[in-house]
Amino acid sequence: MFRELCQKAFTKALWVYHVNTGACNGCDIEVINVLTPYYDAERFGIKLVGSPRHADVLLVSGPVTRQVAPAVKRLWEAVPAPKLVFAIGSCAAGGGIWFDTYNVIGGAEKVLPVDFFIPGCPPRPEAILYGVAVALGLAPKKVAPVYSRQEFLSLVESGKTPEEFVSPLAGSDTISA
Repeated sequence: MFRELCQKAFTKALWVYHVNTGACNGCDIEVINVLTPYYDAERFGIKLVGSPRHADVLLVSGPVTRQVAPAVKRLWEAVPAPKLVFAIGSCAAGGGIWFDTYNVIGGAEKVLPVDFFIPGCPPRPEAILYGVAVALGLAPKKVAPVYSRQEFLSLVESGKTPEEFVSPLAGSDTISA
């Protein structure tokens, strides 16, 4: 349902506004790298804009610090609806290595309603493009089965081959490996 909503709301192009909330600039470099001619994100309609009032998407990188939290909230309110928020990198996803420091609130989800997380420290440009493509419904989502150690050992002891493994967490449409 969310995919259909995104396809209807963002039919042509995504105009993104990039926000650094206290990052080390590793994720920022990778986001800018996505916009270079080598990766050519504009072929998907992704364009960087200079004002949040023109943006459809906020790309948030870095842990949210106490000093920047009110400004990020105001920035999110300035983006017209419908809007999406992407948390780029480990720091924006959960605070990264600074999650328990005195000046960091945590990841972007502590302040903003994050729609999509793109993990990595820093995430590769291919991962950023893939995350945006999955959000727009341009690429299928890849889901790997999840097993606990005990489940895996019991499956191996039962003599099943890896092709026969089916995760209880994965849906019936998921290809298990």
